[in-house]
Amino acid sequence: MKKLINDPNKAAAELIDGLVVAYNGAVKKVGKASVVKTDIKKGKVALLVGGGAGHEPIYHGLVGHNMADGAACGDIFAAPPPNIVLDATEAIDQGNGVLYLYGNYAGDVMNFGLGADFADDEDIEVETVLIADDVASAPLTEKGNRRGIAGLVPVVKIAGAASNVVDSLAELKRIAQKANDMTRTIGVALAPGSIPATGAPTFELAEDEIGFGIGMHGERGIGTEKMQPADDITEMLLKYIFADDLEFEQGCDVVLFVNSLGATTMMECLIVLRKCKEILTDRGINVYDVIVGPIVTCQEMAGVSVTLTKLDDELKQYWDMPAASLGYTKN
Repeated sequence: MKKLINDPNKAAAELIDGLVVAYNGAVKKVGKASVVKTDIKKGKVALLVGGGAGHEPIYHGLVGHNMADGAACGDIFAAPPPNIVLDATEAIDQGNGVLYLYGNYAGDVMNFGLGADFADDEDIEVETVLIADDVASAPLTEKGNRRGIAGLVPVVKIAGAASNVVDSLAELKRIAQKANDMTRTIGVALAPGSIPATGAPTFELAEDEIGFGIGMHGERGIGTEKMQPADDITEMLLKYIFADDLEFEQGCDVVLFVNSLGATTMMECLIVLRKCKEILTDRGINVYDVIVGPIVTCQEMAGVSVTLTKLDDELKQYWDMPAASLGYTKN
C-alpha cells in the first residue's frame, strides 16, 4: 500500500505532532505521546480516552469542548504504554478524579490498569469504563468480552458533556457506563486495511466477499458473506443489533452513527444511512440525531459500521450539549 509517510516506525509520533498543529492551540502534547486540552476547568472531573494510533481521528481526535480532556496515544494499533497513560492522567487531573474511557482490548486493559496503579501512587483517583459495543465479537453469555469499536464516539460525547456538569467521579462513571450499556455496533468490511510498518493487508477477502463483524484493528471478523447491494447489507447489520439484548422498542429515541472504516466514500455512507433511517422508521424508532462519516477508521479499510445509542431523558440532556473536537463537533 502506498502511503504518505516517512519512517514507518515514526508514523505514530509524527501524526501526533500534526494533530497538535491541526488543533491550532486547543491542545498540547505532554510527555512522549499524549495530548491534552490547553484549557481545563479547575475542579472538574477529568475524562481521559486513549488507544492505538492508526484509527484517526479517534482516539486523540476526540479531545475538546464537552468531549475528552486528554488522550493517551499508542503506536499503530497498539495500546499506549502505562507511562504515557500516567503522563496524560497527571496533565488533566484537576483534583476531582479522572475517568478512563477506552476500548475493551487486552493490551489496553493491562496498560491503562497499570497507569491507574501509577496514578494511585500519585494520589490521583481513577475509575474506568470499558467500551464494549461490538455485538459480533462475543455472544450475550460472554458480553463482558466484547470489543469496543465505533460506539466510543457517542459514549465519549455523552461522558464529555457530563464531565462538565457532574461533581463526582462516581457520578461520571455511572453516566458513562449507562451510555455504554445503551450502545450497540456492528461492522462489515469490503477490503482490509494495512499496517504501515509492513504495508501488508491485515486479512484477505475474495473479490466477491465481504467480512462480517470485523474489528477496528484489522480483525477479520466472525465470517464472510457474498457481496450484496447496500440495502441488503444494511438490513443484515441492523438485524444483528436488533437481535441483541438491548430492546429498541417502538417510540424510543436513538442516535444513529454510520461510520466509514477509512476508504469508504461519503456517497456509500449516505446510501447506508438512508436505508438505516427507513428501517428504523418502519419499526417506529425515532432517529433523534445522526452522525455520518469516517471517525473510527482502520487505515484504508473499506466498509462501514452501524451504531445505535438509545437515549432516555437523562442521556438526552448530555447529548444536546454542544461539543467540538477535531473528530466530532455538535452545534
